Amino acid sequence: MNWQSDLNVNETVFVPSLEHWYEYHKRDLPWRHTRDPYSIWLSEVILQQTRVAQGKPYYERFLKTYPTVQDMARADERELLRLWQGLGYYSRARNLHQTARYVTDELNGKFPDTYHDLLKMKGIGVYTAAAVASFAFGERVPVVDGNVYRVLARVFGINEDITTTGAKKTFAALATRLIQQANDPATYNQAIMEFGAIQCTPVAPDCLLCPVQQQCVAYLTGQQHRLPVKAKKAPVRERYFQYLIFRNGDKVAMRERTDRDIWQNLYDFCLIETDEPKAMLRDLPLPNLVNELVMQGVFATMPTEATQLLSHQRIKATFYEIDLPDKLADQLPMGLQWYSTGEAGQLPKPVLITNYLEKSLG
Repeated sequence: MNWQSDLNVNETVFVPSLEHWYEYHKRDLPWRHTRDPYSIWLSEVILQQTRVAQGKPYYERFLKTYPTVQDMARADERELLRLWQGLGYYSRARNLHQTARYVTDELNGKFPDTYHDLLKMKGIGVYTAAAVASFAFGERVPVVDGNVYRVLARVFGINEDITTTGAKKTFAALATRLIQQANDPATYNQAIMEFGAIQCTPVAPDCLLCPVQQQCVAYLTGQQHRLPVKAKKAPVRERYFQYLIFRNGDKVAMRERTDRDIWQNLYDFCLIETDEPKAMLRDLPLPNLVNELVMQGVFATMPTEATQLLSHQRIKATFYEIDLPDKLADQLPMGLQWYSTGEAGQLPKPVLITNYLEKSLG
């Protein structure tokens, strides 16, 4: 059921109300001071991963390290992944690199200037293409992200499940009609996203001081807490990682994760994954060579535990730190290599591993 037709929300009033609100309430953010498609593209990819406060330092570090798309194209992937460290979804960082190379090598360093051509780029989806097209080139194409879904669902009383194809078409059609009435598509797109981020928030929206309060279906019917409608998330999968950290003097053994799994191309330690928590090291199914090293090594510390929550997985890790004598230093299992503490610090790593190194190895 949609209540829009019953309450006759005025679309022509909504757009100027939002633009006026944005003029006085917008945050001063660095990517709003440029029309450079590279900078805008970079900011949008980062902000898909995190909130503005956390994303701004990443954006600034990336631009300082790679000021142009050509600089990013020439980047070492390991260094790029290290800069991305902590944002998760590392495939997006690799897509950044590949797209930068494509723009540099195939398009002479010039980004496509239309929504449809941007969509052809690797790693650029509907939302990012619309953002770059409108913010950089002024194309009249709407952005529809989580903030926009929330604002439109509440104001226009749309209670379709936003995860469904039908709902996406409904919201896209409405968003397209609305942006036709905007004075400037870039300003309008920024306005509706900003409105969802700081005024029409997921929890406890500021309805008292809302400029569209009296035309908002959710407010008038008391449905703010119900909209937008979204299917429940899939249950979180529990995974149990048992890490064996082999050390020799100031060196630590690490390996690159090459399997198509979480953290691909990042570095961690010798890993034994189990189906359930293991309280004792002797319970672990260790390969023969690993078992030999464990038997002849010396446990440097008591085991420690840590947890990292991903989008659909919860990693529960136990760390066993083992000092190896010099005579065993050249007998590491395949894939593991020795790195000094300084070298290990420069490798791209999951947050879980970074935190362990910082706390335990100095």
